[in-house]
Amino acid sequence: METTKLSSKGQVVLPKAVREAQGWAVGTEFVVEPTPEGVLLRAVKPFATTQLETVFGSLARRGRARTLAEMDDGIRAAVARRHRRATVR
Repeated sequence: METTKLSSKGQVVLPKAVREAQGWAVGTEFVVEPTPEGVLLRAVKPFATTQLETVFGSLARRGRARTLAEMDDGIRAAVARRHRRATVR
């Protein structure tokens, strides 16, 4: 178990091992909740949880639907473009 101290400014440093284990980077925001045992820190999710029903069809598209083959071709082309850019650098 690691320990830390409260600074005169009310700041607490989270040990590096804890930050790395949780995947918390600089600038991570937290919800701070008091509990009977102490305090609970929970990282704020970058986006609110959504349901498929609320976003389905939200991006309007004109024209016929793409086939799976066309979507696969588009993905392959995008990967090839990214790979070319990554190797050119």
